[in-house]
Amino acid sequence: MQQPFDRAAEDLGNAIHLEHVNVQVPDQRLATLFYVAGIGLTRDPYLMVSDSNMWVNAGRSQFHLPSGRPQVLRGHTGIVIAGRHALLQRLATVAPKLEGTAFSYREHNDHVEAICPWGNRLRCFEPDAERFGRIALGMPYVEFDVPRGTAEAISRFYPEIMGIPASVDGGIARAKVGKDQYLQFRETDQAPSEFDGHHVQIYITDFSGPYNRLRARNLVSREDNQYQYRFCDIVDPRDSRHLFTVEHEVRSATHPMYLRPLVNRNPAQTNRTFAHGYDQAPWAMGPDQYDG
Repeated sequence: MQQPFDRAAEDLGNAIHLEHVNVQVPDQRLATLFYVAGIGLTRDPYLMVSDSNMWVNAGRSQFHLPSGRPQVLRGHTGIVIAGRHALLQRLATVAPKLEGTAFSYREHNDHVEAICPWGNRLRCFEPDAERFGRIALGMPYVEFDVPRGTAEAISRFYPEIMGIPASVDGGIARAKVGKDQYLQFRETDQAPSEFDGHHVQIYITDFSGPYNRLRARNLVSREDNQYQYRFCDIVDPRDSRHLFTVEHEVRSATHPMYLRPLVNRNPAQTNRTFAHGYDQAPWAMGPDQYDG
């Protein structure tokens, strides 16, 4: 029987979902203006609803924004969100209220770059099945700027230590951490700024294997609970050379919040233009986009 399918294309390896990026913010109001009113994402209605933290939904992923000294991810986060014109209008609307901060935005050929009031960069793309899979709203990647000469070794770290498939091409290492989701590490000649404690969170299926390999190298930085641990340093598994630092919150697939349903509003809905049945934004493309 003829076998027409590339079965390896659906392999995920050990990591099955990139859930959130966590950066501290000093002002919850300004964070709301940027991430919710400006970008068009949705504040989680169920958890972290006080003024000390805010979880913001982006499809099946989130931004976690606890109050504190501002943290800036050394790179940028990719976001898929439909409606470039509407996005630009929202950003223009919040701009006067964000004057005097690091906020800015700029339109490029294939994306809109928006910078939060404290310097975190988002690149917002239209849905593109060929480029990002069937994501209609979500977080396809997080990219870090890393020192020159580290990408190849980083691409060894993830499969050998974490059991996560990775590749390297043209000075960019990519670790596959979910369906159509990646951690990317782009080499740059610019010296990285000091790590300030921001983190990314992933779910993995083989929970103990990476833990044991990390612990054997004294890389486990925090023991959170039965369902999660953390590490910060990425090293070359061949010689333990330090490559880059970013905190990874690693959760098991048995974690109580694994694939917790997230509410995503349709930012086009307003009290003046309300239409029944259009409150929620879909996080995946519809069946007309099915490629199988």
